[in-house]
Amino acid sequence: MNSIVQAFYHWYRDKIKHPKYRWLIIIGTVFYLLCPIDIAPDFIPILGWIDDGLLVSLLVTELSSLFLEYSRRGHPQNNSIDDNVSTEENFSQTTTIDVDPIS
Repeated sequence: MNSIVQAFYHWYRDKIKHPKYRWLIIIGTVFYLLCPIDIAPDFIPILGWIDDGLLVSLLVTELSSLFLEYSRRGHPQNNSIDDNVSTEENFSQTTTIDVDPIS
């Protein structure tokens, strides 16, 4: 049973990181969570909520890691030429103030 869970975990992680399948996996996960028919039906107390809870935690973990990777790479739209020009103009217009220490 443990190898089945690990195999699913690795398959899920690989597919959600692949841009071609990402939205399909996300939509499929949400559909599975909303659908009353699943591995352990929700009307069974506690046992029915365990599979949903594990799947939700897996989805949130993978989406947060994807978001962190995206934010670390930066947004290419923010590095435009106009931003670089305005930054250079701001540096050329700044003044320097010398401060003498008081002893």
